Amino acid sequence: MSKRIVIKDLDIYYDKFKAVEGVNMSIEPKAVTAFIGPSGCGKSTVLRSINRMHEVIPKAWVDGQILLDGDDLYGPGVDPVLVRRHIGMVFQRPNPFPTMSIRENVLAGVTLNNRHISRSDADDLVERSLRGANLWNEVKDRLNAPGGGLSGGQQQRLCISRAIAVEPEVLLMDEPASALDPISTLAIEDLIHELKQEYTIVIVTHNMQQATRVSDRTAFFNIAGTGKPGKLIEYDDTRKIFENPTQKETEDYISGRFG
Repeated sequence: MSKRIVIKDLDIYYDKFKAVEGVNMSIEPKAVTAFIGPSGCGKSTVLRSINRMHEVIPKAWVDGQILLDGDDLYGPGVDPVLVRRHIGMVFQRPNPFPTMSIRENVLAGVTLNNRHISRSDADDLVERSLRGANLWNEVKDRLNAPGGGLSGGQQQRLCISRAIAVEPEVLLMDEPASALDPISTLAIEDLIHELKQEYTIVIVTHNMQQATRVSDRTAFFNIAGTGKPGKLIEYDDTRKIFENPTQKETEDYISGRFG
């Protein structure tokens, strides 16, 4: 059951430094939303704030609201660990646990959450998650081999299967294909198209062609200069952003005139 995310008046700080200012947006369920913009404009910071991952950095905090189907993820008493169970994350570089087998990697999130499942349920979950990440046919005969022994593209799909094994409602992807070759990138993009049937997906990408290929809506972030906070400049259907943006800043960025 994928969920709508509403961001209201979001400011994000690292100690006293304001990294992002005044973000308001509604992220649609069962769709792919891309965050684009130059380096340092806050797009990854906003992405990480959606599942409270930025709080892992000491003295990082937010002002404003992020609502998941009306529930404030920053409300009093909300457990960030629980938030991350509902909102999965896939990072830029594939990060399978190197000492764990492929099977153990898929189940890692489930076991970390202290969920006890039977052997047969675990087998079903491993197969379902690997199929969901389009990886099952490539690894089904070597589930006990180390996850770190896979190719880069396979490792990233293993990380996606690990993320979906805990049955989240939202998937966040921080440049999931930037470290991969073109064929693996295509496999990840095809997978994103399939996953949006079930999940709300938000992806940060530096690759504007990728944004046009995979996303339904695109948010363009920018920064006025060093030491200034990043801001959301424009947010609309992807086609409109790339073919007929309303803001000159957006047009300059996507046409390559800056950034």
